[in-house]
Amino acid sequence: MNSEAPVAQPTLGKDEIRVIMIGLMVAMFPGALDSTIIGPALPTIGRDLGDIGNLAWIATAYLLVSTAVTPLYGKLSDIHGRRIMLLIAIGLFAFGSLLCALAPTTILLAAARAVQGLGGGGLVSLAMTVIGDIVPPRERPRYQVYTSMMWTTASLLGPVAGGYLAERWHWTVIFWINLPLCVASWLLTDSKLRTLPRHERPHKLDYAGAVLIVVASALLQLTLSWGGTHYGWTSPTILGLGAATIVFCGLFVWRLAVAEEPLIPYRLLSNRIIRFGATSVGVTMAIYVALTIYVPVFLESVRGFSASHSGLALLPLTACSTIGAVSAGRAMIHIRRYKLVAMFGLTMAAVGLAPLFLWPLDLSITQFEILLGVVSIGVGAVFPITTVSIQNSVARHDLGTAMSLITFARNLGAAVGVALFGVVVAMAPPATDGAAAVGDVFRYVFLVGACGYGLALILLAFMDERSLTGASGQLK
Repeated sequence: MNSEAPVAQPTLGKDEIRVIMIGLMVAMFPGALDSTIIGPALPTIGRDLGDIGNLAWIATAYLLVSTAVTPLYGKLSDIHGRRIMLLIAIGLFAFGSLLCALAPTTILLAAARAVQGLGGGGLVSLAMTVIGDIVPPRERPRYQVYTSMMWTTASLLGPVAGGYLAERWHWTVIFWINLPLCVASWLLTDSKLRTLPRHERPHKLDYAGAVLIVVASALLQLTLSWGGTHYGWTSPTILGLGAATIVFCGLFVWRLAVAEEPLIPYRLLSNRIIRFGATSVGVTMAIYVALTIYVPVFLESVRGFSASHSGLALLPLTACSTIGAVSAGRAMIHIRRYKLVAMFGLTMAAVGLAPLFLWPLDLSITQFEILLGVVSIGVGAVFPITTVSIQNSVARHDLGTAMSLITFARNLGAAVGVALFGVVVAMAPPATDGAAAVGDVFRYVFLVGACGYGLALILLAFMDERSLTGASGQLK
């Protein structure tokens, strides 16, 4: 059998695709929501369970596990099929949510969040993979808009819902609401996904490589999340974690070279679209997520905003990305040189941060909000174009692995970005030194952000650009 032979695009009507898309968005939504909804509820959870010291693990456990297992879902979906792996992810996420709602202690809640992360790590990447399976390349930008809108909704709703539910109802409601969402997504996707043709082919799962990438990514995230917060960057703990990270990353690279069928095939790593597209997305997400964390800190510590007002002031940064995604998706359908749209978006983002570096204390709040909106629109243009480009560059039996790589790059980039900005913010003088002195340090936060978007722009410039076809059977 010729593994590179084209596979005909399944014939699905718009109504059928719409039903599947709704199911996929419902499946992705709790996974996206759980990365933002838990933060405002943590103080209430700590008081209720009588344990403030271990609260950080409730958030960290989910992020560690969900990021680490993402590449495994991609490979397993290429082996066993999208439907079965998506249902497993939904089931694990629902089971983990149930355990979270019933957890009597902080430690058990953190362990339950790790179980939840086992499912959450597959929800986003598998949903994007299914979109690549059911929609022809030329039409994918139109449907990627739904994904961007879902992420924006989760980003806006999560912090508000987390605080409200914990204060007005009970913090366990945060996890109970996942159960009907998981049931709905199961019912909406199961029957329809059964009708799709199977694109998987015989593979061997590299168990040694899987263990190495899980351990390496977990160690890296622990190093970045603990460094400068729980421990000093030069402390034995952080230095030891950093050394262990380097060792396991080296072992994983070695395993890719010697394994009979490595977890990430060399043909994907040598693909310039995947290599530069995923890296550009990782850098873009690193800056974007870090800004959503540290812009409120800037507004509260420098501009004197309250916590609620700083959250509202963040809305342009979190909401306007949908405008960029919708515009880029539509442009990608009609413009042959569609990569230029994403490059223009990154240029917008870098230029939008420049005034924040130059005049952080002199800009009016209206000007500040407009600049955040410009940054968000520019960033939003990157994700649909890179996602569709990567989908368009691989054969069907590698689609799951490719989508898991871009999701892994986004998650890992977010962890790196928050840690990098944390190092810059740690240079800030005490609050008693005055807002001007603290604001001077935050200038360099915005400078690092602008330089980061410049780096993402350079990486994207090296990404190859292929014409989108009307039928997936034409992909090579």
